[in-house]
Amino acid sequence: MTSFYVTLCMLAGDVKDRLQREDRGATAVEYGLLVSLIAVAIIVAVTLVGTNLSTLFNSVATKL
Repeated sequence: MTSFYVTLCMLAGDVKDRLQREDRGATAVEYGLLVSLIAVAIIVAVTLVGTNLSTLFNSVATKL
């Protein structure tokens, strides 16, 4: 009976370790998604600002 209890405790410990490892992997994936979304937002913002600045400089150059 004691052997069964020890085996059950070891199995529970293994399951706990596996679940903790998978949680870390999920967190890494979430951080990766956040970084990619932030990168896309930065690219869009820089593109829009660049286009507006180009238009502004062209209009100033034309007026000069």
